Amino acid sequence: MDETQRAFREAMAALAATACVVTAADGETRVGRTVTAALSLAVDPPSLLVSVDAGAHLASLIRARGGFSFAMLQADQQSVAEAFAGSVAAERRFDHGAWTAWPSGHPRLRGAMVAIDCKLAGEIETADHVLFVGHPNRIDLADVRRPLVWHDRRFSTVRPL
Repeated sequence: MDETQRAFREAMAALAATACVVTAADGETRVGRTVTAALSLAVDPPSLLVSVDAGAHLASLIRARGGFSFAMLQADQQSVAEAFAGSVAAERRFDHGAWTAWPSGHPRLRGAMVAIDCKLAGEIETADHVLFVGHPNRIDLADVRRPLVWHDRRFSTVRPL
């Protein structure tokens, strides 16, 4: 890693982001990953963008199935974030959290702050990641929303000023 890459990595650690999990499934095969690179693109039509490692099985499954599931994690779901970030083997990740399935077949995280089942609307390849654009099929919103936030290489949450 060169000096610019190190400085950039340090600079991006200062960017606070809600911890999210992106998942996809094909029958019994379920995959997922923790991401912080996610954002709202538009309201008309409703559009969400997520960044996924281009070489990951998740990226190929999103393409093959034409969609994905997205969950914004609550402050009490740190174990889910850690598991899907790679602290446990891929086959054990879904042991963390309460998982069901959307009608699309993609994994649905119960208790998430926000859970969205998305149809793939487009993609942009960039460097070693793919930016997937999703249009929501279904959206679940928790009554109480207290986000799990990743900032300065550690988990936190927010509180009103």
